[in-house]
Amino acid sequence: MASTELTPQDVADPAKSKMSMLRSRNDRPTHSTHFGDVDFGEEEINDIGDATWAEVGRACCVHDAAEWAKIFVGACAAIFFLYFFLFSLELLGNAAKVLGGCSAGGLLSDKANPVAALVIGELATALVQSSSTTTSIVVTLVGAGTVDVKNGIYLIMGANIGTSVTNTIVAMGQMGSGDQLERAFSGATVHDLFNLCSVAVLFPLELVSGYLYYLTKAMLPDEVEKGEKWTGPLKIIVAPLAGRVLKANKDVIKDTATKKVASCDEYYPVQCLGGIEDYKHCASKCDKEAGEVVGVDCGRVGLITCDKKTGCPAFFQHGATQKDDITSGGVCLFLSLVLLLVCLMGLVNVLQRGLMGMSTRVIYKATKVPGVVAIVIGALITILVQSSSITTSVLTPLVGIGVIQLEQMLPLTLGANIGTTVTGLLAALVSGSLNALQVALCHFFFNITGIIIWYPLPFMRKVPLEGARALGKWTRRSRMIPPIYVVIVFFIIPLLLLGLSELFQQQTVGYTVLGSFIVIVVVALIARFVWFWKKQDGREKFISWLDRRTEKSECYATLPEDMKFLKAKVGQLAEHTGLMEDEEEDMEVEGKDEEAAGVSQTKTDSDEGA
Repeated sequence: MASTELTPQDVADPAKSKMSMLRSRNDRPTHSTHFGDVDFGEEEINDIGDATWAEVGRACCVHDAAEWAKIFVGACAAIFFLYFFLFSLELLGNAAKVLGGCSAGGLLSDKANPVAALVIGELATALVQSSSTTTSIVVTLVGAGTVDVKNGIYLIMGANIGTSVTNTIVAMGQMGSGDQLERAFSGATVHDLFNLCSVAVLFPLELVSGYLYYLTKAMLPDEVEKGEKWTGPLKIIVAPLAGRVLKANKDVIKDTATKKVASCDEYYPVQCLGGIEDYKHCASKCDKEAGEVVGVDCGRVGLITCDKKTGCPAFFQHGATQKDDITSGGVCLFLSLVLLLVCLMGLVNVLQRGLMGMSTRVIYKATKVPGVVAIVIGALITILVQSSSITTSVLTPLVGIGVIQLEQMLPLTLGANIGTTVTGLLAALVSGSLNALQVALCHFFFNITGIIIWYPLPFMRKVPLEGARALGKWTRRSRMIPPIYVVIVFFIIPLLLLGLSELFQQQTVGYTVLGSFIVIVVVALIARFVWFWKKQDGREKFISWLDRRTEKSECYATLPEDMKFLKAKVGQLAEHTGLMEDEEEDMEVEGKDEEAAGVSQTKTDSDEGA
């Protein structure tokens, strides 16, 4: 199948130039879809033809001087937007840690049953927007003996679910285009569904058999030597700038989780020696054994801290209260979301302009790699950036504009799941604890086992793929689907499970009976919903309701223009039929009759007066 891309040699060819002006695959002899086509969103993966590597090479490397100049400018713009996109993600994570640090630390400190531990891990990760932070803290807690290994395993499982909330939020940034939102939301939720499917299988398996616990225990060495902390290159590039705006104090989460402090109130008010705002005077720790006193020999910081290299951030304030820090965190959260949206739109726009006119056959050929290779790529990228959230958040817009297919996104996210376990392993090596190393290994084998179960067999792989594709299609019918999905999956359901587990945790007859009754009611409601969804055409009714709602909103949105259009058409019709003139004549006759009636009435009144 021949390529229809223009090369410098083809510019003078009128036939080739005409081909470049076509905007639909139905108009091309090859029936290939190009970026920018009016029917770009209608193409299915099975419709994409196979290109040759020669076509890929020509599309990539054969350009004239003007085209190379445009490519250079586009690449610079893409790097600019990508950098500040990553910066906004870093700032978002810092702001989330400031806002949710105390709550997350309090959650992780609770000794919980397996269900509660699973939910706590998910909620803590959703609050701090980083599974790497949660897993590192869990590994540290296990190493310190605050949390036992078995509970640490369930916390790690929950963290795996919570990590996918960030790229789901990123997908919502593409609400401006129905096609992009559908693809982006599918690309984001395929990660969610894989993690949920893995937990659905491995959580009960671990409860019954202790599979991960005993497997990793058999692999432990006799002792672990302490290692050095490793910082990824992306952190070195992005973190300093984000740290100048806001830097979260991770010690707050660790100290509240390990019960070193009773509450976050002990960190306030913030004190800097002599009122000088720098690391030495504000954030240097007191040596209590030497008798140093806070406010006299050393400073005190709260949820926002200073950095040795970059100093105190812009939102740091001497004398700040906890309310002040939380306000600063909320402001930075808002600013980071705005910047994230702006950079996302800019990045998508630059990529779309660069790909305009490019055949999807060529892009698909260039990005289609074997699943195992995609897993390795995802893992390597995540090891470098030390965050699966960053990896999947960067890939999600590429899925949205059609550069990466959903079938390729799945193995990349699986690789990101493996790559993020390296953070826990490094934290375990730094702690030098066997128990910490065991939990980190459990995290690794949890993800490996999930991949073995859900990815190799095509019919198993279809479960997260088809589920994500269906969720993406629902966004066509309502833009409210993504936020509703995030609230229900990441907050309402976990909080419900946490509340139920707490009822049974009380170990009293009253609470146990109440919990049992609520469980029966919930199970009955779920069964009724499944019956309605499957046997009573619930799915079709729900989709029909979404369609009606969308039509109504679209009708309201275009109502002013429609009224103007109708008025113009009625006016034209009246002029054409003479209806307006007839109405004017009738109005004149009516006016004369009313005037004559008025004169007659006046005359009658005068006669009666006489």
